[in-house]
Amino acid sequence: PEPSRPYFPSWSPNGKHIAYQDTHFRIWLVEVASGRAKVADNDPYFMADRSVVPVWSPDSRYLAYPKRLKSLMRAIYVYDVEAGTPRQITDGMADATSPAWDASGKYLWFFASTNFALNSSLLDMTKYDRPETKALYLAVLSKSEPSPLLPESDEEAARTLAPRDSSASAAPSGPRVDSARGDAPAAAQRPVRVDFDGLQQRIVAVPGLVERDYSSLVAGPAGTVFFLESVPATGTAGGAAGGAAGGNALHRFQLATRRAQLFVSGVAQFTVSADGRKLLYRTGGQNGGLYLVDADKPAVPQAGAGRLQVALRAYIDPREEFKQIFNEGWRNQRNNFYVKNLHGTDWAAMKRMYEPLLAHVNHRADLNYLIDNMGAETAIGHSYVRGGDYPEVPNGTGGLLGADFTVDGDRYRIARIYDAESWNPELRAPLATPGVNVSRGDFILAVNGVELRAPDNIYRLLDGTANRQTVLMVNSRPDMQGARQITVVPVANEQGLRTRAWVEANRRYVDSVSNGKLAYVYLPNTGVPGYTSFNRYYFAQQDRQGVVVDERYNGGGSAADYIVDLLGRDYDGYFNNPVGDRYPFTSPANGIWGPKVMIINEMAGSGGDLMPYMFKRRKLGPLVGARTWGGLVATTDTPPFVDGGSMIAPRFGFFSRDNRFAVENEGVAPDIDVENFPKDVIAGRDPQLERAVHEALKLLSSYKDDRAKIEPTAPVWGKRGR
Repeated sequence: PEPSRPYFPSWSPNGKHIAYQDTHFRIWLVEVASGRAKVADNDPYFMADRSVVPVWSPDSRYLAYPKRLKSLMRAIYVYDVEAGTPRQITDGMADATSPAWDASGKYLWFFASTNFALNSSLLDMTKYDRPETKALYLAVLSKSEPSPLLPESDEEAARTLAPRDSSASAAPSGPRVDSARGDAPAAAQRPVRVDFDGLQQRIVAVPGLVERDYSSLVAGPAGTVFFLESVPATGTAGGAAGGAAGGNALHRFQLATRRAQLFVSGVAQFTVSADGRKLLYRTGGQNGGLYLVDADKPAVPQAGAGRLQVALRAYIDPREEFKQIFNEGWRNQRNNFYVKNLHGTDWAAMKRMYEPLLAHVNHRADLNYLIDNMGAETAIGHSYVRGGDYPEVPNGTGGLLGADFTVDGDRYRIARIYDAESWNPELRAPLATPGVNVSRGDFILAVNGVELRAPDNIYRLLDGTANRQTVLMVNSRPDMQGARQITVVPVANEQGLRTRAWVEANRRYVDSVSNGKLAYVYLPNTGVPGYTSFNRYYFAQQDRQGVVVDERYNGGGSAADYIVDLLGRDYDGYFNNPVGDRYPFTSPANGIWGPKVMIINEMAGSGGDLMPYMFKRRKLGPLVGARTWGGLVATTDTPPFVDGGSMIAPRFGFFSRDNRFAVENEGVAPDIDVENFPKDVIAGRDPQLERAVHEALKLLSSYKDDRAKIEPTAPVWGKRGR
């Protein structure tokens, strides 16, 4: 095969072939004896989830895998190794994933979702808050095989009493094995018969299984499958999914009982042995471990049973490892870069230029610096080198009080106290907690009994106090006489408090200057926090006539189609309001219908580049500020180095409707160029925000608000009224 990276290699049960997926989402089939390799099929759409994983049938003749259609929904395909042909077996009207061959050779299990919908996108923010649920299905492969889920007789079976003297010849006691139901072990490498004709009509939904977020379907013994269920985080679980142990719930479904049973909780990964008799699973978290349990026994394993004591040691030659990482990073860029020309870089020449410096690399940080500089030769915005095998360093636990200080004489004085504002459960303000009774202008005289005087640093005394009760001595005067003792719990990070204070100050400024006519909405990124911020601030102010959207310092994430769609929506009419004296409801009801202005700067990039590009292209309003960063390529599906580090090779980039790559290394230019000079910011001004409000008010002055204030005359449709 051409240079690429293999994923999910899988031996056929008879040992004659290996199937795997490569960097470009192709399924390769390798004949072990000859070494010949060929492409069996490919997924034509890059979606980064690498779900096109081939699974062997028990007789080694077939491969099953999900593959995306043009609709971006996935269908289950079966590849016949002997014939060399792929066949689609589900119709694409549901998103079908995770095929698993039953050990009996009679059935093919899989999941399918009928509410996959907007989750079919890779980057779009419109898929946020749209839970996907799946149901379990099986396909009866042979025309001559009945469904294992046919109705069962509810008649009580007759019992035959054995003669008293026939104990020697009596049948052994115990449950009867019904091979038609798939309870008995299948013969080794039993031939699998797949009748493709009419196969879609032989797909049946497994009853009694509530549709939820299932994944990782794996076949066990005949008639048995295992799968994971994503468990939502709970308030009592420390924020970890799957309860206090973290991870997912592992279920076992058996045709013998026709029901799913919780097998183990807190599972991060699992696999089943080839004969279906054993199951190996891994738990997450600090106390995570590996466990080996029986997969074919009726009983569910006891919690903690089968834990493996694994202690691995490895002798590593750092210089040889550094060389391997350097070469692999170079190959990853060559194979994975989003355009084949690597932006015109002579990549072979770059290797020759930087490789001699390997002899001078004496630390993992040196290596990152070296390959980071080599990667920079491609001139791309998302060229990141991260992580690696660094010595463990204890985390700092310095405490912060959520306050600004000045030095007055030789004492620390509180210049500002940051509070959590309103409705921010994720924030905690140590000095703004009810009952602490500290005010701006107070002096902090001692920390945990140690007197504090400048030039000593207050943060030296707060070292190690994060999230721990800390005693402060405070006074309205710079001396101990009359001082009072308070107990606070410092935080480890003040960024949230300071950012929220900046956002709220901007919102209040816009509200004040516009006399309540304009909303202010800040978007820190185009990921989940940005989505949350938009939903919170935009809809809470939808009584305003216009809006200033501030996306400065936007860290990117997804494509903000959800935000831009809502900013550009219009209403079609009204529903009358039968109570009170409020306006009629617009339809749709939610939105701000007047002028929009967006503020941008050079620290907004990636998704923060794309959002103003979309805003501008759709002519939603002017952009005010400075040109954005110019980094519009996507980073995903990055293979790790041997020591856990990585070198990003952006996998795909954005181009415009006029068929040219856009924004990357260009940014998005403002319509109104405004610079925030340091002297203005230090003086407490924000010229970009001020100009944005000015432009929004100017647009508002000529905006015709034709929203109905009263409902029309009531219609007369009754017979007498005509």
